[in-house]
Amino acid sequence: MNAEASPPIVERLRGVNRPLVAALTAVALVRPLFSIAGWSDALGKPLTPVLLTLAITLTWILAVGLSRVRDPLLTLVVTGVAYALAALVLSAVLSPLLTGELQGPLAQPLAIVPLFLVNAAWGAFCGACAMGLRRVRVIRR
Repeated sequence: MNAEASPPIVERLRGVNRPLVAALTAVALVRPLFSIAGWSDALGKPLTPVLLTLAITLTWILAVGLSRVRDPLLTLVVTGVAYALAALVLSAVLSPLLTGELQGPLAQPLAIVPLFLVNAAWGAFCGACAMGLRRVRVIRR
């Protein structure tokens, strides 16, 4: 058994860098913004959303992997969940204004749980990559 027990998840969540999570969530909101504004269609689907997702993923990995964030994995899982919540709210507010009817996850409640799970998994993937980046940096020193 490990001599140093990991702190409970509630304590770890309190230690998450909230301003960084908010900034990385805002970065990720570029993707739905492109869709809402019609830029994804204008620039070409499916390539534009894929390139945006790759750019966001790389930004998340580098921002956390090159920082001194205490818990990279948890930070990016929280970021993924925060992005899912922001996308849910954005969809709920903007879709009635832009199309006259509710669209997105709230219009299809069965999509809400997968929305959060997929984005938490995306954050976990990025967090694992950020941890790998940190290890590579330490080995090179």
